[in-house]
Amino acid sequence: MFLKKALLASCAVLAFAASGAFAAEQYIVGTGATYRPFEYETPQKELVGFDVDLMRAIAKAEGFEVKFINTPWEGIFATVDKGDRDIIMSGITITDKRKEAVDFSKPYFLAHQLILTQKDTKIEKLGDLKKGNVAVVNGSAGDIAASTEFGKASTRIRRFDNTPLALEELNQGGVAAVIGDVGVLNFYSLNNPDKHFNAARDPAFKEQYFGIAVKKGNKALIDKINAGLDKVIANGEYDKIYRKWFGTAAPKLPQ
Repeated sequence: MFLKKALLASCAVLAFAASGAFAAEQYIVGTGATYRPFEYETPQKELVGFDVDLMRAIAKAEGFEVKFINTPWEGIFATVDKGDRDIIMSGITITDKRKEAVDFSKPYFLAHQLILTQKDTKIEKLGDLKKGNVAVVNGSAGDIAASTEFGKASTRIRRFDNTPLALEELNQGGVAAVIGDVGVLNFYSLNNPDKHFNAARDPAFKEQYFGIAVKKGNKALIDKINAGLDKVIANGEYDKIYRKWFGTAAPKLPQ
């Protein structure tokens, strides 16, 4: 009788495990779908991009799962604060102001701002743009750069919800320039050779870093993310993903 009960108990445990009760913990990741090549939707509505590949590699290295949800940039920080998202990863530049609202991982991408203009407008710095409006994504690092140069309330600054809208405005001649992250604008230029854009980096545009963000105080999750990032950098997976999306070796990141 004892042996029969033991066997039944063992079967119950196996059934419990098979039911998924021991499945890896899953985190909801908020990411925008308008930021090629970091994150964007395929025609089949699948989220793909550098950030997506890297987050999956980090999750695999640390033994957890992730589910991506397309989340508009405007309000993305509020989603993690409210608990609607566990993680937000959407080409987010680490800034002191943002550190007050969320906790960031170690830097995972080296970036800087770039100015994109039409072929007949060549400048070396933002101050050279004596006339015409400038398109930026609302609340982005490009918005900060434009606000620093022209004043936050300047009517020359046109703010958009996402980068594709800002670039379309440049294509239509509605603005003289777009300010955005180098990875995004270079990717756009390379994939639209017929547009013949000019690109310039203002000497005032310092190097910046992207970070993965979680709710303020969630040390356990940020430690997992940092540990996973360290592993994928050490085993070469980070460089593999970087080469896939940017065609060059990954730069060294601060630890």
